[in-house]
Amino acid sequence: MSSTRLSFVIAADPPARLDKAIARDVPEGAALSRTRLARLMADGAVTVDGAVASDPKAKVAEGAVIEVTVEAAEESHIGAEDIPLDVVFEDADLIVVNKPAGMVVHPAPGSPSGTLVNALMHHCGDDLSGVGGMKRPGIVHRIDKDTSGLLVVAKSDAAHHGLADQFAKHTVERYYRALVYGVPDGNDPRLRGVKGASFEPGNVLKLTTQLARHKTDRQRQAVLFQGGRHAVTRARLVARYGTPPVLSQIECWLETGRTHQIRVHMAHAGHGLVGDPTYGGKRKLARGALGEAAAEAVTGFDRQALHAAVLGFEHPISREMLRFEAPLPQDFADLLGILGD
Repeated sequence: MSSTRLSFVIAADPPARLDKAIARDVPEGAALSRTRLARLMADGAVTVDGAVASDPKAKVAEGAVIEVTVEAAEESHIGAEDIPLDVVFEDADLIVVNKPAGMVVHPAPGSPSGTLVNALMHHCGDDLSGVGGMKRPGIVHRIDKDTSGLLVVAKSDAAHHGLADQFAKHTVERYYRALVYGVPDGNDPRLRGVKGASFEPGNVLKLTTQLARHKTDRQRQAVLFQGGRHAVTRARLVARYGTPPVLSQIECWLETGRTHQIRVHMAHAGHGLVGDPTYGGKRKLARGALGEAAAEAVTGFDRQALHAAVLGFEHPISREMLRFEAPLPQDFADLLGILGD
């Protein structure tokens, strides 16, 4: 396998640790993330003044000559599949796609093919410069199989690191549209009594809990208030449907991004998503609240009514602010149309 040798000099006032000094001074054009550099160091591919350096905590002086040997990116074991993609934006470092409902993001034992990653392997081909030393798309966030909408995927190691850092710092803008049972309204005394629920100005519902995998059903997430991972969801009422109102279209945005976060949080608040098979998305509607056609359309909607509509972030290489919007998919738009939207 071919390799590239990269040489550079540690600049003035280096950090106390070797790994941090190398990460600071490695040429930006090398597109090596801190994670990749750490792996290269552990593999003995980094030298300081000609001596192999594998201790990330070692000290390094100004003027030290660093050499990094980078093997060419390996071919991925994931198969490329010619699956159509709705590409919203693409350049040398990343791609933004509008994922259809029904597509899994990453291959897994239950879905080894037909995934977004399989499709990206075919679409990007030789444009994948290597993520973590392998020619593969860099998945930095996911949406559920039956949720539609926007995803950004890295095509290079540097973009992968930069995007992952933004998601970790919760600086990425993510707005979703959902159809839920009931009306999440600050005037509802029941909702104000739900633990973890509060309201902000503008009648914005804020849900703050911990989330963790359910103890007995490993396919579900559960709301906790000790342990688990911190999760914050906000939701704003967009439209009400029915007389009296029995359904609502809401806009949700995420402060954190946990598995099933919107679905489990809205169910916890008593406003589960229409069509959600995991968190109780099949409910009886008040008789006569909706017309017969509308009631049948709601009952027959066979996936969670959730769409990742807006995605905004800083381009990890150019530093340009990017923001994308994806219209509702046809099934969701048709459902709202029948409801009178």
